[in-house]
Amino acid sequence: MIHPQAIIDPSARLASDVTVGPWTYIGPNVEIGAGTRIESHVVIKGPTKIGANNHIYQFASVGEDCQDLKYDGEPTELVIGDDNTIREGCTIHRGTVQDQGITRIGNHNLFMANVHVAHDCVVGSHIIIANNAALAGHVHVDDHTILGGFTAVHQFCRIGAHVMCGAGTVVLQDIPAYTLATGNAAKPHGINAEGLRRRGFSAESIRALKNAYKTVYRQNLSLSDAIDKLAVEAASEPALDALLRSLRNSTRGIIR
Repeated sequence: MIHPQAIIDPSARLASDVTVGPWTYIGPNVEIGAGTRIESHVVIKGPTKIGANNHIYQFASVGEDCQDLKYDGEPTELVIGDDNTIREGCTIHRGTVQDQGITRIGNHNLFMANVHVAHDCVVGSHIIIANNAALAGHVHVDDHTILGGFTAVHQFCRIGAHVMCGAGTVVLQDIPAYTLATGNAAKPHGINAEGLRRRGFSAESIRALKNAYKTVYRQNLSLSDAIDKLAVEAASEPALDALLRSLRNSTRGIIR
């Protein structure tokens, strides 16, 4: 299961069925769960924990020191969940002590070739990040989001659940849940209705979310007033909870 030309530090802990290809380096303080496959020429440094049934392709760099100039060698972490696919050339860095000290990735995500996930990012589950997209430090991306190729996300931005960004989008502010966004800088273009239909949202829920989008973007309300109005409507439509949460958690202001 482990190629003889792989280099694995004696302190690394690998489940018995982990597959490691030739010329891969796995350093100290690395833990890898059952069923994970690691192709050739991968570098994994710790402290890093990788869950079960992940697939990491060649030339990926996982758990490296971050590129933040404040980083001074502290033992920060990278934590990756289960069933993720990390394609060729991806770079995923550990956290910094200026934040929580952890870069965290959930489950069932696809990181296409050459994606960068910087220090202290929090990436949820069932997310697709297409080729050459980049998340700067401290970015949060919620579940079921799709980021098109060459999307660039500014540090500290938050992207809500079920968002879809078109290719080449430059995200400088927070994106509310369920929103379609594209452009440089990113602008909202309605609700990700097709994505929601594919995920089993009812016609009634999608209609309520379209109306909520109009509340936020078409009624000339302040953000706080829009939140107050949606909070009343959320009592009868649970799908609005994720939208409300993304609006309330916004720290950089939402895209307009």
